[in-house]
Amino acid sequence: MSTATQTRSVIVEREIAQPAAKIWKALTQSHLISEWLMNNDFVAQVGHKFKLRGEWGGILDCEVLAIEPERSLSYAWDHANDDPLYALKSVVTYTLTPTATGTHLRVEQAGFRPEQKQAYGGAHAGWKQFLEKLEGVVDQQA
Repeated sequence: MSTATQTRSVIVEREIAQPAAKIWKALTQSHLISEWLMNNDFVAQVGHKFKLRGEWGGILDCEVLAIEPERSLSYAWDHANDDPLYALKSVVTYTLTPTATGTHLRVEQAGFRPEQKQAYGGAHAGWKQFLEKLEGVVDQQA
């Protein structure tokens, strides 16, 4: 594989003192996703195409790729942009692993090209903020 085609992944992990079922709900219910990630028309169904609408005005075209209830969720995350440094075709995967005190959540966004250093750094910071909000949303559930 040549270095020109190699991509990098942003990986952010977090321990959440809640059961996987509660976190899964926040990852897969449209109104809850809006509270921690972005406005959306998500449906937890493989093949469902949906949009994430960022507060900055950007729209991401997404498609559900894989679902393992309360264990794993993957979707394509495509951000079209006239500037190739910001155009991104990636895959976001959430993996939930039960722990003694709750759940270990791992988020991986794969597909950053080597020249996309700013987008990569932005995604790394962004996912940390999103997961902080996600934890708050999960904690508020009954």
